[in-house]
Amino acid sequence: MRNNKLTLPALLDKGLESFPEGLFASTKRDGKWIDTDISTFIEKVRHFAMGLYELGVRPGDKVAIHSENSTEWVICDLATLSIGVANVPIYTTQPGDQIKYILENSDSVVHIVSNDELFADTKPHIKNVKNVKAVISIQKSRHQKLRFFDDIIESGKQYHINNPDLFDQLKDRVQPDDLATLIYTSGTTGLPKGVMLTHHNIASNVDASLERLPFKEEAFRGQPVLSYLPLSHVFERMVEYMYIVMGCRLHYIEIIDEIRDDFLHVKPFFMATVPRLLEKIHTGVKVKGQELSGIKKNLYYWAIYLTDHYDPENPPKGMAALKHKIADRLIYSKIRELFGGNLHGMVSGGAALSPDIFKFINAIGIFCGQGYGLTETSPVITVQTRDSMRIGSSGKVIKDAEVMIADDGEIFARGPNIMKGYYKNEELTREVITDEGWFKTGDIGRIDEDGNLYITDRKKSMFKLSTGKYVSPQNVENQISGSGFIEQVVVIGYQRKFCSALIVPAYANISKRLKRENYEPSKPYSKDNKIRELIQQEVDKANKVLSPWETVKKFVLLEEPLTIENGELTPTMKVKRSVVLKKFKGEIDGMYGDD
Repeated sequence: MRNNKLTLPALLDKGLESFPEGLFASTKRDGKWIDTDISTFIEKVRHFAMGLYELGVRPGDKVAIHSENSTEWVICDLATLSIGVANVPIYTTQPGDQIKYILENSDSVVHIVSNDELFADTKPHIKNVKNVKAVISIQKSRHQKLRFFDDIIESGKQYHINNPDLFDQLKDRVQPDDLATLIYTSGTTGLPKGVMLTHHNIASNVDASLERLPFKEEAFRGQPVLSYLPLSHVFERMVEYMYIVMGCRLHYIEIIDEIRDDFLHVKPFFMATVPRLLEKIHTGVKVKGQELSGIKKNLYYWAIYLTDHYDPENPPKGMAALKHKIADRLIYSKIRELFGGNLHGMVSGGAALSPDIFKFINAIGIFCGQGYGLTETSPVITVQTRDSMRIGSSGKVIKDAEVMIADDGEIFARGPNIMKGYYKNEELTREVITDEGWFKTGDIGRIDEDGNLYITDRKKSMFKLSTGKYVSPQNVENQISGSGFIEQVVVIGYQRKFCSALIVPAYANISKRLKRENYEPSKPYSKDNKIRELIQQEVDKANKVLSPWETVKKFVLLEEPLTIENGELTPTMKVKRSVVLKKFKGEIDGMYGDD
């Protein structure tokens, strides 16, 4: 067992010191993969840290990182941590006014951006932020006032030559309870909140999560891993630290639309994901079968339907095992090739993974475990293991952490991973952390007799119908979104007589289906009767497994998906319900008439 009272540099140095020779990380940029070997990476971390120091950045200061995932992102991260500087990650999709607020509220003295394009979008909002003394561009910039990342490294190299012991001295002074990062949670309402996470918070979480790996730690050494979730999110970042400790070779993709090609290039051994990607893959696999005919089509869907009854905790036996083996050889093995053919496992977080997707991924021969946590908990509270794969659960509590269910069903958590508090907001901190150290997660859940945690909904998302019945919208949405013809769904019903929904159909999949029936959908697609009939069939299927008061009686089809850019989703793809309810008020009122 590792000492979980380590600082992050101390924890990560152990991984870097034993890292296999050769490639450390590779970043896809402008369609090309740019490799960085381990010795170069370690050298750049040291020199960038000293370059920041020469700029006047000192222990206790804050440095913002506003960039897509890249090797340079990790260099900036480890460099700041190594000299006692807290970094402030900013999503590339964050609106300009929020970036301005984050920079000012965090007191960041340096703002690191990835390129001119990203800087141009935010420049009007941040030009008057007085606490920012320098802006550094990771890629070469045409703006004279921006400092170039490589130039900072070069100046840091010279500074290190003249002060050879300073880097190690600064690193030795970093304490476990020092602030490591200030992460602003986007939230579904209001201004972002700055979550203060210490070195001890995150290091202890890395240590505990390493004990929940689905394979032996040695199996990861030297293996390629793929990163597509933003490093600005604590989930991907903590997993990244695990990769470094285990000696994995990191690969950062460029755009999510090319991830299929990236799978084939990287051939990842493991990855962290959110349900949205897996839902799209699941839908794609189902639709793919429509291109087949005759016995091939029947065989394909026979194998796919087998996954609906797969229980990872109780794998098939006897004749069922034989059927599964045949399906694996003929169908599942080919599906695995879509992931590069080397993907052994993944962990899903950020939102609930539907049971159908959970069963599907595990059934086709790829371990898929679920976890649960929040930014405020560094982030992992519970996670599944290979021998504990209860369908619908988020696994058991990690070591040194505790969970209890309050009288109203809210999940409380306590342990070394709980944040220090919200930056400059003691009042809000007191609201969510009790005197006994329990953090109020805001999620509703239960714990079964074996210690598995189940998340049923967000406390603020649950609503009561005018009939007095309570509805968990997440449960209803999960049932409906399991359809390959539905991309997004938002369930509504607060103080109404029944549940309704805003639905974004998967128009591409629907078009393929209808064209096979010699029908060409007409625009606007949301008004096409054939499309509506198809969606109605999918809603009816979901309603059959829902309680009577949860069933969706009416729905409206939306022409365009909900997006981060339009302010309808948070950077972590959660629906901003208040925004959606306001934006589509007319459509919603229309479903209820005089109700």
